[in-house]
Amino acid sequence: MFQKLVSHNEDIQRLVEQGYAVGFDSNFMIVRDIPYLDDKGALKIGAIVTTLVFTDQEHVTQHDHQIFFAGSHPHNLDGSPIANLGGGGAALTLSDAAADVKVERQFSNKGRVDGQLVAFANFFDKIESYVGIISSPAKAKYGANPLTFRSVEKMAENSVFKIHDTLTSRAEITDLSALFKDEIVAVIGLGGTGAYLLDFLVKTPVKEIRGFDRDPFHVHNVFRAPGKFDPTELCRAKSDVYQARYENFRHGLSLTAKFIDASCDDDVQGVTFAFVCVDKGPSRAGIFELLMRKRIPFIDVGMGLNRKRGPLAGMMRATYYSPEDAQKVKDKCVSELSERPADEYRKNIQIGELNALNAVLAIHKYKQLKGFYVEETPNYHVIFDVSDGKTAARSIQSLHED
Repeated sequence: MFQKLVSHNEDIQRLVEQGYAVGFDSNFMIVRDIPYLDDKGALKIGAIVTTLVFTDQEHVTQHDHQIFFAGSHPHNLDGSPIANLGGGGAALTLSDAAADVKVERQFSNKGRVDGQLVAFANFFDKIESYVGIISSPAKAKYGANPLTFRSVEKMAENSVFKIHDTLTSRAEITDLSALFKDEIVAVIGLGGTGAYLLDFLVKTPVKEIRGFDRDPFHVHNVFRAPGKFDPTELCRAKSDVYQARYENFRHGLSLTAKFIDASCDDDVQGVTFAFVCVDKGPSRAGIFELLMRKRIPFIDVGMGLNRKRGPLAGMMRATYYSPEDAQKVKDKCVSELSERPADEYRKNIQIGELNALNAVLAIHKYKQLKGFYVEETPNYHVIFDVSDGKTAARSIQSLHED
């Protein structure tokens, strides 16, 4: 990856040829060996970190004119802090491959042309400008030189996605995304809500995704599925359709045309979390038995829409079953585990945007459980009312008080 980025980006190649100790860590470029003076005039060595925005798999551009800096604030020869480096303290989580780089602050300084502030044209101009500001006092006092020609080719490779995850680096949430690195997630049922959940999970850096659905992909599925439609997908197993759609996006994706029931221990071996997205009570009951026996935490989703007064009404829900409280939640009977009376007349209305919203309720809850989102009051059951747009939740504390 080092050679690929250097050879395909002229500005980065110029930095390397100039003698800068250029390295890469996921979606960041690191320039090490940057000398500067601390507040006592002592020589220190820091590093510049700047975000890479991948325009394709080989070419990168800048995110903005700012940089991160591993080190304390640089000072002038007279001991005063170097001015024109706005930004202040900041933290940034890098991989173990860059454990030597501890980001402490962020700097903001634009280039100048004929006395006017301008955006940097490329990475070479950006690094040269910041090094000139940061290192000049250290050069003058100690003869320190940032051009060490040191090779730093070790870098963290993204082992999950087949494309660069620049979303995470741009948002500076690398540490939060790392919460999913050991997760093996199962999606049982790839219908409307399950398909949207799969779409969200594919773009989440979980280690592995296992999906199960033996039903064929028919025309009605097209209207409540994410992504574009290819006529050749019709009548193929849903698992095969979505495997093909997402195959080029990530590693660790295994979708199987199979019906999961209480006997499928091997299929969920090693699974750390599951989503149950089926609409038939008896099927759900068998899956619950399996997951509860294996002590796998899971979220069950459901949707109930009706048309009694013209427009559609109804609710969607996402219900969390922890290994500790699964039986208590099950006893609340919020998830259907048997066929309804006169079920042959049930229309089972589902609408694409509501499938997507149901999936959002579930993925949001999952990410709260992992610590990605804040959860002020832990809950086990969330419902959304279509008629008034209100969301209600039942707290885990109430579950224990009943």
